[in-house]
Amino acid sequence: MGSKIEYVDSSHLYATNYVRNSKAIGVLWAIFAICYAIISVVAFVTPEWIGDLETEYPRKFGLWQVCRADEAAEDCKGSLEAFMQIPGLVFRIATVLVGLAAALALFTVCAMLLFLFCRSTTVFHICGWLQLLSAICMAGGVCVFPAGWGEGAVQETCGPAADQYHLGHCHIRWAYMLALVACLDGAVLCALAFLLATRHVTLQSGSFSGHEMHKGEVNNAYVTDATSISGSRKSLALQPVLIMHPHAPMDMDTYSHYSGRTARSKHGIYANTMHNYQL
Repeated sequence: MGSKIEYVDSSHLYATNYVRNSKAIGVLWAIFAICYAIISVVAFVTPEWIGDLETEYPRKFGLWQVCRADEAAEDCKGSLEAFMQIPGLVFRIATVLVGLAAALALFTVCAMLLFLFCRSTTVFHICGWLQLLSAICMAGGVCVFPAGWGEGAVQETCGPAADQYHLGHCHIRWAYMLALVACLDGAVLCALAFLLATRHVTLQSGSFSGHEMHKGEVNNAYVTDATSISGSRKSLALQPVLIMHPHAPMDMDTYSHYSGRTARSKHGIYANTMHNYQL
């Protein structure tokens, strides 16, 4: 009885490997998207963008807060509820931009729940656009914020030399650097989201109309070195068979069960009347 052999199409192997790899990349993208949202929120609420730490009573600025430390504690002024009291129009614009970037990053995390209900390509496109807008807003806030360094509140701490894009004797703090990292992180994440969505579309629209699995049968009596059921002749556990005429001498036309007929055996007198003998 013939044994079945399965031939796997190379396109099927490509699709399988891509799906496996894309799932791993998608998980990493989701983890870094959550990290990006956390970074954006921390940069937005932390009053550590610029400051002067060399004086006896250091003072530092955030987007919408001004904090001053004394011997007892740290006193911070400013709140989002009193938005119009934020010193300077530039700081207000930066607050709106960075706040919008943090909100879009949080919406991206919430949008991941759509993977349970929608196609992955659609969700990746939605998240990619949200992250792109978030990165643009974050970059805008980072670029606009230094234009407010000439405000009077900043000059009181950083000296009269402080001006737009010049801090005087103040220094950039870690929250501003964190916002710069968030800009780069958002750009990379949105590019990766669009790449995953595009590759999914390409894979789904590819030409897989043919059969991905082809099945055939091979007669066990004609298994050779090039064709094997289990991968090699040794694994078949077949015993050698010699086909010959019962009364023919040993030098007559013979052929192996595995090697096929020779040129001489085609014209042998016993070519059509041979019987099988197992050695």
